[in-house]
Amino acid sequence: MIDYDELIQLAKDSGFTNAGPLDVSTLEFLPEVRDMCASDRCQSYNKSWACPPACGSLDDMREKVKAYKKGLLVQTVGQLEDNMDWETMEETAKKQTQHFEKLLEVLEKKYPNLLAMGTGTCTRCKPCTYTEGKPCRFPDRLVYSMEACGLFVSKVCTDNGLKYNYGPNTVAYTACFLLE
Repeated sequence: MIDYDELIQLAKDSGFTNAGPLDVSTLEFLPEVRDMCASDRCQSYNKSWACPPACGSLDDMREKVKAYKKGLLVQTVGQLEDNMDWETMEETAKKQTQHFEKLLEVLEKKYPNLLAMGTGTCTRCKPCTYTEGKPCRFPDRLVYSMEACGLFVSKVCTDNGLKYNYGPNTVAYTACFLLE
């Protein structure tokens, strides 16, 4: 049985701004999101084991998550000076990754079979061995982004009662952990 109060506190103790329950049945794996990946706006398409096409099909993603019913959404929210404040956006993204890794380490002890979906591509190795035509160095530590899984993040948040937009001059980075 999941104790969401405990999980939310663990998330906040790890540095996240917000956290909330995730009902895995709300997850929709959308080809339109994968199409956004293919446009390569984040410059990771076809360059990482954690991104399309290497991460597998949407059917592969559906298969991976069907064993789970519940999870946890986590967010780091940054306050920008203006909507062009790239420095704070990058700083907030870096904090999100740090918070994610810290909580992942804690949750893996309690939920050894968890499935973590991060924010953006896996950054564990630079460069990713995918670009070298070699196997992933750490396949058991590979983290797919929610978008690579075909998830429209704002909809996942809305469907699970967690805000996505925190108003003007803010940026929110979201990730999730599927637990049981």
